[in-house]
Amino acid sequence: MTVYPALRQMVLDSTNVRTLAEFYRRLFGLQYRPGDEPPAAGAPDERGQDWLVLQNPHGGIQLAFQQVEELPKATWPERGVPQQAHLDTTVESVQELDAQHERALGLGASLLYDRSADPDEPLRVYADPDGHPFCVFVA
Repeated sequence: MTVYPALRQMVLDSTNVRTLAEFYRRLFGLQYRPGDEPPAAGAPDERGQDWLVLQNPHGGIQLAFQQVEELPKATWPERGVPQQAHLDTTVESVQELDAQHERALGLGASLLYDRSADPDEPLRVYADPDGHPFCVFVA
C-alpha cells in the first residue's frame, strides 16, 4: 500500500503577513490558529512579523503567510511576472459570484480578469493586496 503525504496548507509570501492574513480571514471566514490572533490594541504584534496560519473552521486546508522583504506582484494576464500559483474558490450561483465580487473589492482585492458572463463557467480573477491571484468561479 502506498502512503501519500497529506496536503496541509497553502503558504503565501507577503511583505505584511498580518494585513494579508486579515484580508483572507475576512474574505473566506477563516480563523487564526490558536496563538496567531492579533494582539490587543497598542501591543506589539510579535507573531505578525514572520509567520501566521489561518484555519478553516469546517476543516480542509489552511492558509499560511510568510514574511518576505520584497515581493514582485504578478502581472498576469499581461506578460512580465506570471501567476506562479493561485487559489481557486467556488460559489454556487452567478448571484453569489456578483456578491463576492463586491466583497472582494471592498476588502482590497483588485480585479484582473472578468469572465462572469461566460455561460459555461462564469468566473473572475482577482489579485489580493500583495498581488497573489485568486479565482472565484461558479461550480
